[in-house]
Amino acid sequence: MAVKLRPFLKWVGGKRQLLPELRRYYPASIGRYFEPFVGSGAVFFDLLNRDRINGHGAVLGDDNADLIGCYRRVGHSLAEVLAALEPLAEEHARRGRECYLEVRDRRFNPMRAAWRDRGANLDEYPAELAAMLIYLNRTGYNGLFRVNASGEFNVPPGRYDKPKILDRALLTAASQALASPGVTLRHWAFDRVLDEAREGDFVYFDPPYAPVSATANFRAYTGRGFSDRDQETLQRVVIELARRGVNVLLSNSTAASVAGLYENNRDARDAGLGAVRVPARRSINSNATRRGAVEELVVSNVEPPEAAGIL
Repeated sequence: MAVKLRPFLKWVGGKRQLLPELRRYYPASIGRYFEPFVGSGAVFFDLLNRDRINGHGAVLGDDNADLIGCYRRVGHSLAEVLAALEPLAEEHARRGRECYLEVRDRRFNPMRAAWRDRGANLDEYPAELAAMLIYLNRTGYNGLFRVNASGEFNVPPGRYDKPKILDRALLTAASQALASPGVTLRHWAFDRVLDEAREGDFVYFDPPYAPVSATANFRAYTGRGFSDRDQETLQRVVIELARRGVNVLLSNSTAASVAGLYENNRDARDAGLGAVRVPARRSINSNATRRGAVEELVVSNVEPPEAAGIL
């Protein structure tokens, strides 16, 4: 592949910087691949770069309908997306912040509301809406996706001198990957993976992280809530999959409410799951001085293969 695949969207909790740790838990052989919280798709694209999908197919899901709608349009209507994105990039170069606010408030939110009023059919997600989502993602504050109580996208403008809004080569490569016959894009709840994952498959979970402090509630940025009860449901899903012989990998924060579900937890241990803490970097904080090294929790039933020299 001429262009190395990588995410074309920024996403809170995106896993590009954690890939060296996560790769240690990629199974030696992969049946079907599932990513129920696809976000930026960093692990999916990494697996493709390493020829690890192996033709068995992949199911990429998320409960953010706009994200899945955007991926579908990039995969199947790229020419229309590029035709709408190019003038946005040119306009932003001239007007910057003013352009962002106008697109957000007078174009994106009204078109998104109209699509939702029509039933929010993902097959009818407009290419223009996908282009505006890419534009707002590349130029908004830290690539957040956040909506208010009325369902309106309300992320403020970012502070970027020359944001790369239109990357034709990357979008073309991503389009080819997302449109592959074995790739399925679904708007679904994460526990639906239980309906399909079987022994030998590989499932990677990257849920909205539980906050490690009262002031670090990153869940608000995802456009959805993800409570402690959701984390407990997720743990039960992970354990059930592990018991089936599915290869499971999960990353999360080291918040006490999460750590207790996997570290020194009898049910998790009996299912063959191990938990380790790994260094990572915090990228979301209104105070730049508070961004930096943190620990994240990695949970898996795959034995790291360093002894066999496979990395």
